[in-house]
Amino acid sequence: MTTRRTALTLLAQATLATLPLLAAAQDKPLEWVVGYAAGGGSDIVARTVAEQMGKTLGRTIVVNNKPGAATNIAADYAAKSKDFGNIMFTADFATLAVNPFLFSKLSYSAEKDFKPVGMLARFPLLLVVAPNVQVKNWQEFVAWAQKQGDGVTYASAGAGSPHHLAGELLREKSGLKLVHVPYRGAAPAVQDVMGGQVNIGLIDTASVQQYVTSGKLRAIGVASPARLKTLPDVPTLAEQGVKDFEAYAWQGLVVPAGTGDDVVAKLNKALVAALESTTVKARFQTLGLEPLPGTPEQMASYARTERSRWGALIQANNIRLD
Repeated sequence: MTTRRTALTLLAQATLATLPLLAAAQDKPLEWVVGYAAGGGSDIVARTVAEQMGKTLGRTIVVNNKPGAATNIAADYAAKSKDFGNIMFTADFATLAVNPFLFSKLSYSAEKDFKPVGMLARFPLLLVVAPNVQVKNWQEFVAWAQKQGDGVTYASAGAGSPHHLAGELLREKSGLKLVHVPYRGAAPAVQDVMGGQVNIGLIDTASVQQYVTSGKLRAIGVASPARLKTLPDVPTLAEQGVKDFEAYAWQGLVVPAGTGDDVVAKLNKALVAALESTTVKARFQTLGLEPLPGTPEQMASYARTERSRWGALIQANNIRLD
């Protein structure tokens, strides 16, 4: 009897001793890795959605910005993490669709090293011009651009970003001499366009819409098939004669491939709830973003389609980043 009581006492003590450890594990913040600088569209989306997801999951979500190298720095960090269940990553157009074609060698596999959780959003792109570029529409812009002997500089959130590839597509469609100027994220790119150091940018609405509405930047065209509800007076580039030109930035949420399917399902449920919440919908609307709630399988299918589309453009134009 004494032995049994002693065993039960020891078991109870051991259980009590592990409770703080279990609580600590549950209280550990969930890390959300973003491959762009703070303040840009990617960062805004992550922080907006993280706040709502955190409420559903009952966990604190901390955004960790790791900009540079066309998201490859952040992607490598996330892909190699073994902290399963405690880390997730904003994988976008660059990471999943174009980097496998832009770089001859990557330290991660876009298809094998990540599990999709679900799409986040699609970002319409706006063609914006610096305040010192006195044009109001596409026709005036073309006339002005053709007079620039050294070409027209365009800013992007980084080599391989949707802004960069959209600029290359525009160069191909228009025949204009466009010179790429990459930055470490959309926020610094926008600042230099506003400052006149760079002539133009094809930049996502999340990063530039506030400056367009305030008059600090002039938008002369939308790269989407239809005008934006938030900027109804800005015509599409297609309306203005740029044929077969359509480009978006887009993002999804992924986790390292070793993450359990149960964790993925839980994160997807929280993600969908966040994207369908009134708070996130309202915030996205002010930024001109389209939320894309869906399943991991739908995200995987979308990424495959985008890889096929942009891979063809990259290979046709022999664009390389290494």
